[in-house]
Amino acid sequence: MVSEILGDRYEVQQLLGKKSGRRSLLARDQVTGELVVIKLLSFNSDFEWDDLKLFEREAETLKSLSHPAIPRYLNYFEVNSPNIKGFALVQSYIPAQTLEQYLQTGRTFTETEVKQVATALLEILIYLHGLHPPVIHRDLKPSNILLGERSGNSVGQVYLVDFGSVQTVLATEGGTRTVVGTYGYMPPEQFGARTVPASDLYSLGATLIYLITGNHPADLPQKDFRIQFEQLTHLSPGLTRWLQWMTEPNLALRPSSAESALKALNESDLKIPDALNIVKPAGSKIQLTKNLDLTNNWGHLEILIPPVGFKPSMLFTGLFAIAWNSFILFWTIGALSAPFPLNVPFALFSLPFWGAGFFMLRTLLLGLFGKIILSLDNEEIALAYELFGVRYLSPPPAPRNSITKLVYIPRHITKDSDGDKTTVAAQLEIWAGVQKYQLGINSSAIQSEAELEWLAHELSDWLRMEITR
Repeated sequence: MVSEILGDRYEVQQLLGKKSGRRSLLARDQVTGELVVIKLLSFNSDFEWDDLKLFEREAETLKSLSHPAIPRYLNYFEVNSPNIKGFALVQSYIPAQTLEQYLQTGRTFTETEVKQVATALLEILIYLHGLHPPVIHRDLKPSNILLGERSGNSVGQVYLVDFGSVQTVLATEGGTRTVVGTYGYMPPEQFGARTVPASDLYSLGATLIYLITGNHPADLPQKDFRIQFEQLTHLSPGLTRWLQWMTEPNLALRPSSAESALKALNESDLKIPDALNIVKPAGSKIQLTKNLDLTNNWGHLEILIPPVGFKPSMLFTGLFAIAWNSFILFWTIGALSAPFPLNVPFALFSLPFWGAGFFMLRTLLLGLFGKIILSLDNEEIALAYELFGVRYLSPPPAPRNSITKLVYIPRHITKDSDGDKTTVAAQLEIWAGVQKYQLGINSSAIQSEAELEWLAHELSDWLRMEITR
């Protein structure tokens, strides 16, 4: 195709890249004399209508963008020549190499340079995500990032190119969704055709990991869907934690915006929100079962907390409960033996005391033999107590879509009006409307904050909801 004239104006100079149904060409505009890039979509055997939809969206998006680090839209026309039939998008040419090309030639990047690249890209994302509606790139990776030559202490001018996978937030809210992106740089939610601005942040984090390690993220080991890059780097702890935060598979635990990510990156000690314990503590007896249903993207999660078992403190509770209930029984028998109707008010008077006695016995028996079961599916949330095969719910189940908040309350000390201090054990609360489902230390086999933190993380991951502390 070299020397061929497209659109009666653009003379092809060379082929820049080629993939299924698409070609990128370097051409010279015969009117202005400037070099331009032409992206061609051909109607060949590989053509799919989704390709045309994305191609037209890229053209419309580029037309609306105005940023010095993004190619400028120049023209869009139909190609109907003997060799090619399709559409062409013309954009400004940026004389720079991609990060992929730099790494393939052996260039390495210092931590300072990595931060400079991250800052430049975050500033571009702040612009894109701040548009109305927000524009999501969806394919941020080393081969779509251009880097100019070094200049003094600067790593070079950074550019973001190839908006062929671009998506606006409004487009995701209606119509069909197309799964696009590059494996290794795509966050988990993008595989389900669900993309939000924070999805670009994951891709940026994965790109920076490639920049640091020289390995594509898909080639690095993973644990619980987290990229395990730490052993291959010599980064400061702050930047390591920041990259872990950026590539957090749980959308709710990732930075919520490019602004917040940039703010954390610019802080001298890179202060990242403290993460809770994310692995099951050794020796824990809690059983957590997940059955993922791919048809509804939720499935069923069950947390089974076994009995505490015998503890020395239960001996006193048991003896006190026996003494209490024996006294109430003696009182009630005496009250009922009185002449009718005088015995009625005395018998009724004993009912609250019976309630307190049964509550003590119930607490004792639950600790020795009872189980606590928290279950979540795509329909409802339920908290059940099971004793000798009998299960009762407290509070009643609530619709899953009514869950509004997941709260982790660490152990803390409170003061009463007299200034007396009381230690309050750690608690985990799930709020569904006005209902509160609570798990706490010492009320069950949850014996440590590490277990409660682990459960908080698992619930946050399952509910896709941020933990409030």
